[in-house]
Amino acid sequence: MSVVTILVTLVLAFLAWKVVTGIIKFGLIALIVGAAIWVMAAHGSYS
Repeated sequence: MSVVTILVTLVLAFLAWKVVTGIIKFGLIALIVGAAIWVMAAHGSYS
């Protein structure tokens, strides 16, 4: 493998890692927000 191929592979792996961690963070935030809304709705804060 050439040096260019190795560098391209490393860049793609780094970008894929950033995308995956971003999706996980977004999913955790969405889960926390959803749980907070569910708790408020269960206690009748909106009525």
